[in-house]
Amino acid sequence: MWPTYTAPTATTESPIDLAKKCNPSECELPYCYCNKDGTLIPKGLDPEETPQIILLTFDGAVNLNNYEHYRKVFNGKRKNPNGCDIKGTFFISHEYSNYQQIQTLANDGHEIAVETISLQMGLQDKGYEEWVGEMIGMRSILKHFSNVSANEINGMRAPFLKPGRNTQYKVIEDFGFIYDSSISVPPSPIPVWPYTLDYKIPHECKSGTCPTKSFPGIWEVPLNAHFVESYEGGHCPYMDQCVLHNHDAEEVFAWLQEDFERYYYQNKAPYMMPFHTNWFQIKELERGLHKFLDWTQTMPDVWFVTITQALTWITDPKTNKQLGGYEPWNCKSKSTQTPKPCNISNKCALAFKEPTSNISDTRYMETCFDCPAVYPWLGDSHGSGIPGRDNYIDQSEGGGGSAGRDQGEDEEQK
Repeated sequence: MWPTYTAPTATTESPIDLAKKCNPSECELPYCYCNKDGTLIPKGLDPEETPQIILLTFDGAVNLNNYEHYRKVFNGKRKNPNGCDIKGTFFISHEYSNYQQIQTLANDGHEIAVETISLQMGLQDKGYEEWVGEMIGMRSILKHFSNVSANEINGMRAPFLKPGRNTQYKVIEDFGFIYDSSISVPPSPIPVWPYTLDYKIPHECKSGTCPTKSFPGIWEVPLNAHFVESYEGGHCPYMDQCVLHNHDAEEVFAWLQEDFERYYYQNKAPYMMPFHTNWFQIKELERGLHKFLDWTQTMPDVWFVTITQALTWITDPKTNKQLGGYEPWNCKSKSTQTPKPCNISNKCALAFKEPTSNISDTRYMETCFDCPAVYPWLGDSHGSGIPGRDNYIDQSEGGGGSAGRDQGEDEEQK
């Protein structure tokens, strides 16, 4: 709530661009969704009729440190109630990523989203050009080195869950993204559903850098805090930030169960499980997670889908009974344009000099495409060796959406 006070006679108008409080009568699906505290199920569905969505999300680089751990989660044996393999969403950052492995994940039907090229600290305070360079540059790298089409990269996540105030959301709007997933929700007894940014966000902004303007039709998929009142472990948006590493696998399983049941037995809000690689480096945490995933397999209304699949459902909700043949969650037809990757990737050892340093270094990168001239980076997403080659801004001035892609990306799509 804003503090109330009696203002002296104003000489300037109050800012007219601040988002207003939710007005459900003017906010209708599929284009707009809000409610007073964010806890209501879309279209007023009964919790018993509502599928429990679980969103497995993974942040950062994909490489040999985590790839096999991710493959064990998506082992081909765990299925959704319709018999399709469970799916997840990967928010990719560039440095140390293996683009053949990312292409494999995309070809398997997992969702690829962006989390910046450099994972730099302090991006929340930077300007429009920096956000474009990081996010649109990352989308261009994924197209160029993993063959993931730009129109399949629908979402982004700000580094360290520090949204870029209104600037980041302007980039989302201008460059045709569908959603953001950077805003964390303080611990709350009832979790919050995804909402559109037509109106003011329905909870406190934990980071202090959330958008204040209205961005109609842009979805926010918030990170509800994970916590269990009866355990230590604290509150955390990321699973690996809760202090569970001194527990054995059974205790981790019990903690995840209890955290999950706050969603399952209340308002069935999507249960997002965001991970960094750290979680998988501790055997007890990994085993506890596998026990939890296997336990959910016994439940007839639990679905592991990508964020885009979840939003597709939210815009036009179906009951549990209607989901058997629900096309957007089906696997009968191929859901991705990403082609099967090569069997043997090119292993590239590339010169790399950070703009802030005089020291040249070597970075390693794997891709099914030819090795670039230098390590791809901000301003040169194709690794051409021509600094400042990427020119997204000029091309986005004429309007939003795909107009913002760089020429190289457009050429490849013809």
